[in-house]
Amino acid sequence: MSIRPTAFEFFAGGGLAGLGLSAAGIDTVFANDMDGAKARAFTANHPHTPFRQGDIWTLTIDDLPGRPDMAWASSPCQDVSLAGARGGLEAGRSGAFWGFWRLMQGLAARGRGPRVIVLENVIGLLTSGQGLDFAAVCTAMVEAGYTVGALEMDAAHWLPQSRPRLFVVAIQGEAPRAAGPTQPFHSARLVAAHARLPEAVKAAWAWWSLPAPPQRNLDLAAMLEPDDAVCWLDDADAILALALAAPLHRARIASALASGQRCVGAAYRRVRTENGHKVQRLEIRFDGLAGCLRTPAGGSSRQYVVVCDRGLARVRRLTGREAARLMGVSDDYRLPSSESAALKLMGDAVAVPVVRALAEGLLLPALLDRRAAA
Repeated sequence: MSIRPTAFEFFAGGGLAGLGLSAAGIDTVFANDMDGAKARAFTANHPHTPFRQGDIWTLTIDDLPGRPDMAWASSPCQDVSLAGARGGLEAGRSGAFWGFWRLMQGLAARGRGPRVIVLENVIGLLTSGQGLDFAAVCTAMVEAGYTVGALEMDAAHWLPQSRPRLFVVAIQGEAPRAAGPTQPFHSARLVAAHARLPEAVKAAWAWWSLPAPPQRNLDLAAMLEPDDAVCWLDDADAILALALAAPLHRARIASALASGQRCVGAAYRRVRTENGHKVQRLEIRFDGLAGCLRTPAGGSSRQYVVVCDRGLARVRRLTGREAARLMGVSDDYRLPSSESAALKLMGDAVAVPVVRALAEGLLLPALLDRRAAA
């Protein structure tokens, strides 16, 4: 039996949340996901962690071993994502939260409830269902006897990827907290969402405190494969891709080419409405960050890498291994053999250093406080 705090990891995907928790001193002792490809990735990289593949609604309390110190849930976000249909938590996939919450209630009824519960999701949860979804999650946690709070954490503070995510954290007992909202973890949109909460939830709310993130010292170029180790688009396809750029983004490309220096950019094709018509545009950034990783079948296309050097622009697609690095995963992590499957695995995941920072700064102190009190 582990002497370190333990966690159950639901909607575990390839186990990236568990990597972050483990680095902070918290061991995953049970995991679940219904996706077959993700299940294979999890078991390949975490062979000693008990794993149950299947819909969370099919799990019973008897499937869960012992009493965890913490439960982590990265529930499906498609229906509350800014890129999705935003059907809300009542929609099929995001409604899986209630399958998870059913298990939390069952554990509590048997005296096995976790001290800490974390729900990770997209920022869209704050406004999904006119804010009612966020209120429903927080209300459920408060009614179960938890103090609840939320943090908005962008992977860009630790990794060269723009990836803001919401972490709703419920804790029984003491944990580091601030007197009010603090930057960068309590954004204006989170403060606005808090203002819309029911008074009973506000009374049990905490502005959880985390140490300020360190200065990031990596940029996108540092995460990429050597130029001669990847496949580039041929000249005709590269020209077609770059021709999709809107004027602002064409100017960025022209400026990078005119600089005479090697400039590495990240780009997505997006559908925009211009003069009443939907058009496809290539949108590019040269600020050292990748755009938020998404699944290949999601609301955006696969991310491009654009390299401007010595007056020439070359274009290629981001690889699965590069996507893994942008999620804070080491190169010894075993990715699916399919590029599409690897990109989907990473696009659905949570960044490892973000989880570690949350665990070290907030979750682990709360769990150790409970053990000291016991």
